[in-house]
Amino acid sequence: MVQSWVTNIFNRLSSRKKPSPPVPAAVWQNPLYFIAFGLGSGAVPFAPGTFGTLMAIPFYLLLRPLPLGIYLLVVLAFVILSSLLCEHISRNIHLHDHPGMCIDEFAGFFVAMINAPHGFSWILLGFLLFRLFDIWKPWPIYFLDKNVHGGFGMVLDDVVAGLYAMIVIQLIGVIT
Repeated sequence: MVQSWVTNIFNRLSSRKKPSPPVPAAVWQNPLYFIAFGLGSGAVPFAPGTFGTLMAIPFYLLLRPLPLGIYLLVVLAFVILSSLLCEHISRNIHLHDHPGMCIDEFAGFFVAMINAPHGFSWILLGFLLFRLFDIWKPWPIYFLDKNVHGGFGMVLDDVVAGLYAMIVIQLIGVIT
């Protein structure tokens, strides 16, 4: 079973080897593009989603002290605003879900870390689990990625990957 998961992940990674579209110059000139491209982390020529998730960690650390209810409201607002931003930028560049547009990784990571225990090891676990589910795209993430369009669709698959990671983190937190 684990071997089939690893094979599935490898196949999805290797099927993405098509050349990435160029990063728009506006990323360095327009604040909305800069934000949508994960504060520039999406301009990295390889693994922009991973670098986008890494860039999200300091912002998570700023949000972490918030009470859970406020954290949830902030994350919900972030998901909505990032969906609108992704829709806007995609229309401007005439490309649905540019791989460098990684504000959705921020949203997914923030979801993954909902009510996570404190500590570096939990952040590392959240990072690894979120990236695993975002790359692997188990059901329904793959379906959502392929069938829900627009800015909401660009963010939704990452939010669900974050939910999967959050559930695993909560389960591990309960048993430890």
